[in-house]
Amino acid sequence: MADEETKAELRQQFHDAFEGADYPISNPMDLVPALPNGPGTRFEAGDVSFTAMELATKLSDAQDFPYDDVDTFVDDVMTGLEQKDML
Repeated sequence: MADEETKAELRQQFHDAFEGADYPISNPMDLVPALPNGPGTRFEAGDVSFTAMELATKLSDAQDFPYDDVDTFVDDVMTGLEQKDML
């Protein structure tokens, strides 16, 4: 399990990467233009590492599109990672 510092670092990375999307977003593809390396954008903290594509694939059933803002989206990403024991 990831420690609180790792979770906080990932949350900040997600926020920084996804805040530039054109909200509201209606599906994961709406996020791609905001990502510096597209779907291959990697998020790493501690011993945890995911690409944006991995997140989209593994969390597809944990997300509740549409999202009106980055904070709500990132909250759901973090909750989904924890529910799936990926953190």
